[in-house]
Amino acid sequence: MISQYITWTADPVIIDSFVTIRWYGLMFAIGFWVGFNIVAKMFKREGAPERWLGILLIYVGVATIVGARLGHVFFYAWDYYSAHPWKILATWEGGLASHGGAIGIIIAVILFSILVTKRSPLWTFDRLTVAIALVGGLIRIGNLMNSEIFGHATTLPWGFRFVNSPEWQTMFAPAACHPTQIYEALCYFALFGLMMWMYWRRNSGERPGLLFGTFLIGTFLSRFLIEFIKNDQEAFEATMTLNMGQLLSIPFVLLGIYLIIRAFRRPSLHIEYPNAFAPAQKR
Repeated sequence: MISQYITWTADPVIIDSFVTIRWYGLMFAIGFWVGFNIVAKMFKREGAPERWLGILLIYVGVATIVGARLGHVFFYAWDYYSAHPWKILATWEGGLASHGGAIGIIIAVILFSILVTKRSPLWTFDRLTVAIALVGGLIRIGNLMNSEIFGHATTLPWGFRFVNSPEWQTMFAPAACHPTQIYEALCYFALFGLMMWMYWRRNSGERPGLLFGTFLIGTFLSRFLIEFIKNDQEAFEATMTLNMGQLLSIPFVLLGIYLIIRAFRRPSLHIEYPNAFAPAQKR
């Protein structure tokens, strides 16, 4: 019966006045703020310079937005954007791809390691991805508030009727659909909890690549599996056995497996924990 399902009527806009604030943007901002503080505590615990934090925030912030946008452009809608290149800058019209964001962050961390820390990129990846797992879950909550990126029709009692979605109205009404945003968010929040425990209780940062590998498997394997019940983002995916999101997830999962095996095959490091930022260098 239709009445057993959840009718989702959330407004994606929180404030619509002289400034517009949307749930998606708020979740993104909260994720960055909380994630920044988590990474700051890690850097302080290990005696890293405090100035690295601001630099890393800029690198990652720019890389996430640019990478996610270009990922959507090249992976999902190149036919359109190749004909309308000026539209690439129109981010307010929507169109971000998490795999593109991941690639952007990887490039940014490598540059950050070469130009700033002079350490292995794995040192930064192992700490940064703990926070990114949390951000990923919050972004999916933003998708839920936008009534977007949901799944196939379902008769399960927790199915959602996304009445504010034109896609749902056209393709599924009055049936309920899988709230795949919630499925992914729960996976990412669980991954965040696991990685926090690994870092703070098990000192997993002493095995370079272990946390990063855990993040890659936890994030992209869950994404790969949930894609089986998620609607295609673009029409061309309808003829594919595995959709674009799944194909892009496979290399990340394989890299994660490699990093975990590598981490356990090598001796663990001994890290000092002074719990104080490194003294600022005199110029």
